[in-house]
Amino acid sequence: MNETRQSIGSAPSSPDDLDVAVIGAGISGMYAVHRFRRAGLTVRAFDEAGDVGGTWWWNCYPGARVDSPGAPFYCYTFDRELVNEWEWAETQPDQPTILAYLRNFAEKYDIRRDVQFETRVENAEFDESTNEWVIELSTGERVRARFLVSAAGTLSAANLPNIPGIEDFAGPLHHTGRWPQDGCVDFTDKRVAVVGTGSSGVQVIPNIAKDASQLYVLQRTPQFVLPARNRPLDPALAERARDEWPDMRDRLVKTGRALPMATKSALDVSDEERRATYDAAWVQGGMAVRECYRDHMTNLEANEILAGYVRDKIVETIDAPTIAEKLLPTYIFGTKRLILGTDYYETYNRDNVRLLDIRSYPIDRFTPTSVQTGEGEFEIDLLILATGYDAISGALTRLDPVGRAGRHLTDNWAGGPRTYLGMAMTDFPNLFVVQGPQSPSVKYHYALGSELQVDWIAECILRMRAAGYETIEPEPETESAWGAKVADIANVTLYPRTDSWYSGANIPGKPRQFAVHLDGPGYHEELKNIAKGDYTGFRFDRAKSTRQEIA
Repeated sequence: MNETRQSIGSAPSSPDDLDVAVIGAGISGMYAVHRFRRAGLTVRAFDEAGDVGGTWWWNCYPGARVDSPGAPFYCYTFDRELVNEWEWAETQPDQPTILAYLRNFAEKYDIRRDVQFETRVENAEFDESTNEWVIELSTGERVRARFLVSAAGTLSAANLPNIPGIEDFAGPLHHTGRWPQDGCVDFTDKRVAVVGTGSSGVQVIPNIAKDASQLYVLQRTPQFVLPARNRPLDPALAERARDEWPDMRDRLVKTGRALPMATKSALDVSDEERRATYDAAWVQGGMAVRECYRDHMTNLEANEILAGYVRDKIVETIDAPTIAEKLLPTYIFGTKRLILGTDYYETYNRDNVRLLDIRSYPIDRFTPTSVQTGEGEFEIDLLILATGYDAISGALTRLDPVGRAGRHLTDNWAGGPRTYLGMAMTDFPNLFVVQGPQSPSVKYHYALGSELQVDWIAECILRMRAAGYETIEPEPETESAWGAKVADIANVTLYPRTDSWYSGANIPGKPRQFAVHLDGPGYHEELKNIAKGDYTGFRFDRAKSTRQEIA
């Protein structure tokens, strides 16, 4: 792909040559800047946004909020002082609060001085003559770096659907992942269409419905939406987290959880006990109902019991049976991203909200003033795309870095991502990916996972320097073995049985591959063992040398 792109490998050296260039200044990228700087490496990050925050900078739509296990654990974990000084007010912090937290991190560790904002990395090519990455920026600058680290994120490449006529729509059009930074989108007395009912759609729809004269929700796949039950954070839990932080962090590393996991099977208790347990968890909110029993995501019978419970709750909430029927998900519970919502199902009881089933009656086209579907034509003033992302691998494939012998990453990944540890690729020396495909990424504590991966990369670079090596890349056979291992772990669960963005199914033409390592604790233990074993599976080279082993 991109065969006509001019080579940038011969770009002249810059006085600003770097040890490490980092793509992105979100959760992973900011920690990378801090960690590499602490290691004594020269580092600069580049981000298209106007400030730090990554996804939390872009996703400033009304209702944006944490929809994974929240405060006080949605945070960086490496510095107890940082944990102690930040006061979380709610169990599910909203976007302004998360962004304020990340900005506080940037201030505390002086991150911004090594970040170049409003700057997109356009191209990146490995120069084999110097063993450096040559990076071409949207500003016209070219930068050389010994190492290139992508911290572009798993949910950053916005998916803009190719719907006939969408470019003809004359009214305002916004994607939830690229919301106007001034927040000035007025829905008052407007006829609004929202395409998509994933996480961002579920969050934004109730907020739009409060002001719009008419809201059309264009739904392709009904989702399992659990009640967020956002509330003030229990001071006792916050205090416990501070007091026990080293132990809690250790539990997070070893189990992916700060609090105990369920040990019972959903099939080992009576119907009455199970129902009472589900009812209590439903009132608690968040992901509590999923966590009641250990086998919801590994045993289809246990899963269907819980799925039936949630479907019953949906039916209880919706006034009109015909609408409730359209909102009932049919896929295996939890195998798409579970969503936390506030008044989502209740919104469909409003007179100004209409649900359009675009699976049964697809969108024909947009006109300058309307959307046409199999159900009819609907006049609209404003269009919102809550259509998600080209997730996990999209940020990298859109960059399409060029490695050895002019090889493009998209060629290597034509059949789906191929990595070792989800962090490195054969033929792409000195390129590391944080939270990349085939790593735990979105199914592990995100900040902690970023810290552990970046720490591993930083230590590897330092040991390379000490041993006099210039390049690192996986041995070719390790990629195939790693891919098989990730698939084997996934196949023990129910996740691969459903098409989802975990496997790229939301992007037309994208190869289907479940791209998440589902054993986060085992993964991070393996990272440690690989480093202890002199980086098993990697090839290290000096300039113009044959393979060497790192000491």
